[in-house]
Amino acid sequence: MSLKRRQFTKEFKLQVLREIQSGKSAAQAAREHQVHPNMIYKWQKQQEQHGEGAFPGNGHTTATAEAKIAELERLIGQMTVEAAFLKRVLTALEAQPTRSGEAR
Repeated sequence: MSLKRRQFTKEFKLQVLREIQSGKSAAQAAREHQVHPNMIYKWQKQQEQHGEGAFPGNGHTTATAEAKIAELERLIGQMTVEAAFLKRVLTALEAQPTRSGEAR
């Protein structure tokens, strides 16, 4: 028998977080809503990090600035490696003698 993962709506998550912000303990809210307290702490962390962009739902990830920076840094690294390779190839081609015996 396979267990199906429970999925919570954005509204449900925000409701639980509002209850905690109004003074209810995470443990109490977890018991009332039948959710593990660690899940509530995870939701709090996501809301702190992403604000209104938290809990986009259905596989839509939030495009954070960190992800964009990481992608751009990866591209810069790739282009740096390519530029170094092309410089080595150009240097090698310039050093080869031509058919008439002169360097290019």
